[in-house]
Amino acid sequence: MSSPDVTWGCGGERPLRRDAERNRRRILEAAREVFAERGLGVTMDDIADHADVGVGTVYRRFPEKEALIEALFEERVEELVSLAQEAMAEDDPWDALVGFLERGQALQASNRGLKELVLSTGYGRERVACMRDRMAPLVHGLVERAQASGQLRPDIVGTDLPLIQVMLGGIVDFTRDVDPDTWRRMLAIIVDGLRAREPLTPLEAPALDPSQVEQAMHGWKPLRC
Repeated sequence: MSSPDVTWGCGGERPLRRDAERNRRRILEAAREVFAERGLGVTMDDIADHADVGVGTVYRRFPEKEALIEALFEERVEELVSLAQEAMAEDDPWDALVGFLERGQALQASNRGLKELVLSTGYGRERVACMRDRMAPLVHGLVERAQASGQLRPDIVGTDLPLIQVMLGGIVDFTRDVDPDTWRRMLAIIVDGLRAREPLTPLEAPALDPSQVEQAMHGWKPLRC
């Protein structure tokens, strides 16, 4: 019989004692909270302090911060993809596009770490690259549907949407301690600017292509408060 103080992992993984498993759960919960509140720039010492365990305990469970980030954000990244898929299934193309922008931004505004993960290439490179590859055709589809319905101005392209997210993310960081919902006001202003209305103000600069967006995200650094 196995010891009552041992918890067996899946797939024949080495079992963890119950106290070790409790520490693992405590570390994950602490990391979830500090990443959401302060972003991915926190240290393993910060996480250990928040979990009230020694930093050596954190490193025994997660040898590097990348592994901890991977463990925490897999479901949240998938949630973003699901938002785009659900938007594509909506009947009204304009409501689908605007709803996707609003729900996606709300998800990122509530979790600073997720926002930084999505908008940079510093962590979770393979997972985020896969997410972007899956998201790109969905985002382009949302744009094309809204343009075909005559509701979205014709000079908008799919790569404009992640840049709008960066803009709104900056507002989130700037107003977080004053009014964390200010980004919703800015989104309403942006949405009005996306509508197909005459006369349209000419866009002075061309849209970035996907490789340029990737290059910009590679060099993007989150605001550190």
